[in-house]
Amino acid sequence: MKKIKPIGSNVVVQIPKAEEMTKGGIFIPQTASKEKSQIGIVVAVGESEKINKQIKKETSVLYEKYSGTEIEVDGEKFVILDAAKNMILAIVQ
Repeated sequence: MKKIKPIGSNVVVQIPKAEEMTKGGIFIPQTASKEKSQIGIVVAVGESEKINKQIKKETSVLYEKYSGTEIEVDGEKFVILDAAKNMILAIVQ
């Protein structure tokens, strides 16, 4: 896998894959509209004093729905968010 190293106050968040099946065992087809996830896991943090000390690697975060820049690396989806612009709303515990 290629390594993504954010600069400044940017944070790289991995977007979880959409579930293909419900908890009850019902298959969800590709054609069904899937809601965009707003929770992801931080995989890299830039080196800026503006980033809150609570935002670290492997932290689950809630971010604004249509914020940041989405990218795909080696088949995995990520979003790059600017923590200084309050794109990260909360830490999920």
